[in-house]
Amino acid sequence: MNILLASLTLLAISFPVVYVVGKKSAKASGMTLLLAILSSLILITLTYRDISLKGEHLECYYWLPILGSPLTLFTDGIGLLMATTALTIMFFAVLYSLGYMSETGSLAEYYALMTLLTVGLVGIFLTSNLLVFYFCWEFMLVPTYFILIGWGGRKSIGAAFKFFIFTHAGAVAILLGIGATYFLTGTLDILEARTLISSAPKDLLFWIFLAYLGGFLTKMAIVPFHIWLPDTYVESPIPLAAILSGVVTEAGAYGILRIPFGMVLPAIINVPLIHQTFHFISVLGVISAIYGSMIALVDNNLKRIAAYSSISHMGYILFGLSLCPTVEGMTGTVLHLLTHGISKSLLFLNVGAIIKCTGQCDIRRMGGLASIMPLTSVSTAVSLLSIAGVPPLACFLSEFLIFTGGFSAGMVDGLYSITTSLMLLVTVLGLGYSIRLFGKVFFGSLNINSNPELPLTMVSSIVFLSLLTVALGIYPSPVLKLISINALPLS
Repeated sequence: MNILLASLTLLAISFPVVYVVGKKSAKASGMTLLLAILSSLILITLTYRDISLKGEHLECYYWLPILGSPLTLFTDGIGLLMATTALTIMFFAVLYSLGYMSETGSLAEYYALMTLLTVGLVGIFLTSNLLVFYFCWEFMLVPTYFILIGWGGRKSIGAAFKFFIFTHAGAVAILLGIGATYFLTGTLDILEARTLISSAPKDLLFWIFLAYLGGFLTKMAIVPFHIWLPDTYVESPIPLAAILSGVVTEAGAYGILRIPFGMVLPAIINVPLIHQTFHFISVLGVISAIYGSMIALVDNNLKRIAAYSSISHMGYILFGLSLCPTVEGMTGTVLHLLTHGISKSLLFLNVGAIIKCTGQCDIRRMGGLASIMPLTSVSTAVSLLSIAGVPPLACFLSEFLIFTGGFSAGMVDGLYSITTSLMLLVTVLGLGYSIRLFGKVFFGSLNINSNPELPLTMVSSIVFLSLLTVALGIYPSPVLKLISINALPLS
């Protein structure tokens, strides 16, 4: 069955429909996109049967015969998990937009660009063809850039330019890796190249590994490649910030899992420098986690606190990736892509609700909002406590598994005992900035006189993501089962 092709095609052909409908009714435009996302999500979940029986769902199509590689649409347990997560976050971000963006102009263009962004993001998770992956990787940059400029803050042009330069520079490194892979193997398919690449010179493969790794680390906004992220998140409209924090940065980690780790690493696992490289990755993850948490602990801008929290949790994920030999660590890392994505998207949607009601981002000018925004206060608490790793919320188990993998690795390699201990310290910092933010915003004396009412679409998005955050913490078994089904092994 051509399920994945139908899913992507449906999203692609929705673009002109969303735009044309939007010229008559912005609300109808958003509803059309919601219908397309929901339909695509249903189609993708139909691949679960194949994945549970065969470990993967693969579709091959005749395409560019001169390159010797078909157009392959592919998903396994992790791919299905990431694609459904992306579409879920996109769905609630668009639903939220119906209320949050209602007072802005040019919404036909806004929803059309959101459609293109959905196509690019989902395409990343549904292919094993390196060229298609790269096309989707670069393609999602375009609508993000124009949404940021068109509906962002006062400094959005500078933020968009910085975002473009950094992420495109990372994409160049990825393209170099793809070119070298094709030169060595004669194929663009990840699954085929994984077998063929083993006979290539190990020194060359190590440099290819580093090229891929550097490109994806830039998208993850790992220190020192993080410079683009804070300004981009702060200047983005809230729905876009929720997508960037919940899906786009996570896509960088997915790229690492799928390409340098899944395709190149098995051929060079015994190269001496690989051991030092994983040490470097572990330390870099710790640095990013500590740096992001420290800035979030002292900053006073709501959006910026959430942005630096994302940098911190990308550090968690990178540290988890350095635990490649441990099943617990890698399972926790993949799970954290989901739990952090949902929790951080929810946090940004709550931030948008607070800003819409108060008209400001400075937490020093807020206070007492729990008395007039009880639903938002509860939802914000859920997102912050999840991000801080408090049980039984979503991020607790993923962080616990990462730490378990870290201490298991530390029994063999002493460095991991040190880095894991430092990561435990980061959880304290995370709880610290979460409590500080919540206390400043929702406790104390009330500083506004109005009794704000949020549009139903915004409330619905916040409520559903809050429930999902709780549900993932209480009953993660279906997700863990999905993670265990992979065409490319985790260890």
